[in-house]
Amino acid sequence: MGAALMMIDSRLKAIHDGRSQTDAEQQALTDQFAASLGPRGVDDILDGACTLIYMFMQWLRMAYEEHGKDVIECVVPNLVATMRMMPRSVRPEAIPTMAGLLVAAGTGLSPSLWRKQYGDWTMDEMNPLEATAFLLAEHINRLTDDCDFATRMITEALTRADEA
Repeated sequence: MGAALMMIDSRLKAIHDGRSQTDAEQQALTDQFAASLGPRGVDDILDGACTLIYMFMQWLRMAYEEHGKDVIECVVPNLVATMRMMPRSVRPEAIPTMAGLLVAAGTGLSPSLWRKQYGDWTMDEMNPLEATAFLLAEHINRLTDDCDFATRMITEALTRADEA
């Protein structure tokens, strides 16, 4: 999950530094890193991204329920609308899968296990998966008014798990 978190954190920092586009050097490093992992490593990143989505949705569920609101109602339509405005990163045919991941995570199901029932991940789903995790992290950061909250929350949870 660390590699997936690193990728999301890198995107968040780039956006907050005013760089909305991924620069060629950063993309080359990301591609080189992914290629160096091999098939098992890529599967680990996919599982890590799904775990991030699950953890982010669980945090959001608790935050919205505290205010008498439903996480799916508050998060999924906004993220789907945002993804629809990102046609270069998120192809329209990938949006239902990403919405399904969000609903699965929001109802306490593992996004990885939910997705496995439909077969292997496709290359066309890689950017949408990253975008989904990124958009959830950004949603949390906006709610907390802290541009590092989402990644810090995950890092602290991982640290606590390692210490246990």
